Amino acid sequence: MRFLGRSLMGLFMLALAVGLLAWAVGVLVGALEERRSRAAHMMPPDERVYSVEVVKAELRDTAPVLETNGELRSLRTLDLRATAAGRVVELAEEFVEGGQVAAGQILVQIDPAEARSELVLARTELSGAAAERESAEQALALARADLELARSQADLRARSLARQRDLQRRGVGTDAAVEAAELADAAARQVVLTRQQALQQAGTRLAQAEIALERARNAVADAERRLADTTIRAPFAGRLDQVSVVAGGIVARNERLARLIDPAALEVAFRVSTSQYARLLDETGRLIPRRAEVVLDVLGVDIVATGVLMRESGTTGEGRTGRELFARLEDASGMRPGDFVMVRLEEPVLRNVVVLPAQALDSHDRALVLGAGNRLEEMPVTLLRRQGNQVIVRAPDLAGRLVVRRRTPLLGAGIRVQPLRSDAGGEAGTEAGDAMNAAAAGGGGAAGAGAGASELIALAPDRRARLVAFVKNSPDMSDEARRRVLGELQRERVPAAVVARIEARMGG
Repeated sequence: MRFLGRSLMGLFMLALAVGLLAWAVGVLVGALEERRSRAAHMMPPDERVYSVEVVKAELRDTAPVLETNGELRSLRTLDLRATAAGRVVELAEEFVEGGQVAAGQILVQIDPAEARSELVLARTELSGAAAERESAEQALALARADLELARSQADLRARSLARQRDLQRRGVGTDAAVEAAELADAAARQVVLTRQQALQQAGTRLAQAEIALERARNAVADAERRLADTTIRAPFAGRLDQVSVVAGGIVARNERLARLIDPAALEVAFRVSTSQYARLLDETGRLIPRRAEVVLDVLGVDIVATGVLMRESGTTGEGRTGRELFARLEDASGMRPGDFVMVRLEEPVLRNVVVLPAQALDSHDRALVLGAGNRLEEMPVTLLRRQGNQVIVRAPDLAGRLVVRRRTPLLGAGIRVQPLRSDAGGEAGTEAGDAMNAAAAGGGGAAGAGAGASELIALAPDRRARLVAFVKNSPDMSDEARRRVLGELQRERVPAAVVARIEARMGG
């Protein structure tokens, strides 16, 4: 009985386990069937579409602009040095730091008393030398007359001797008379020799007098030059810098008093890379005299000057690369030597190229173009130049295609987009396109419109007055730049960039 009971209990538990297993399988099968039925009735999800700005790529000819920084220099810079030692007795009113002087203007007068005394003494010696020369000329003339007279007497004595000898041959004359005539002839020749020596001495005296006169003239010229050296004049018109002398001070010879700079004769020195330098050469390897534009930023107002590319440096420079070029400025009013400026040079024209926004390319120089069904395709291009916010590429197959203006990590090949047309040269609509892309990506939030660099703002009267007062009293601005900035501040709406730069210099 005990065995039978245990057998029945085992069968019961086995039946219970099989039943529970069958129930579990039924529940699992039912759940799978329900999931399949739900999946069959669900609609497929919609494909996400992004709104992007596109520009039309067009082949055209364009001249790239080379932009670099440069420094203004003066073509004429002269150190004014003291050409004579002494005390400074007079200074021009303009002989101050930044003073404007005219060509030939007297700048510094050194005490001329000693130089004048030397000049008077030299002129006195010149007068004495001139008198000595005149006396020597008269003595020479007398010596010549004495020589002529002695020669005449010698001729007479010679004829008298010949006559006495003729009389002696005919037996009429005596030996005593002949001897007397011979003695007289010898004496006459001796007188001629003496007069010749006197004439030679008179000529030597005249030569020495002329030498003394020339020395006296040179002494006078030196004294006049030393007197003129006590007066320092401006060799050309310009502005003074590094003035280091005051009235009453004692200066030494060759001491530097100031530096004279010609602000009208300016050039800009700038450095370019070797590849950029090669693009500025002609077929013979010579630098092409291209037009250059120089821009100086003064409190948000650009002062622009034009120039011509003239020459290049003879050496690269130790520890430097590229080439240093120089452009002569034609009209640089408002600019000063030492200003750091932006230099723009127009390069040779590139034919059949495409100009795109710089953000249209990725790091591998690929652009996204609009394909069939508004799906994006990647197209490689050849990057030629970067021009600020634009790039110049060579891609013949890109002509006429719509290119995505700004690539984002959400965009790639095969993605369907909603194109928004915009102009290739402008920046309008970029922020709006970004906001639409963000909304399409699920990033909720309002898109704020930032103020651009060209935003105009209205100024309160007290704020405008503070800005105007600061510009009027600013010592670093030229008159032309000051007029331009004041003109901007007088408008009803002022550029925000101008206000920001002035307030930055004000410290507020």
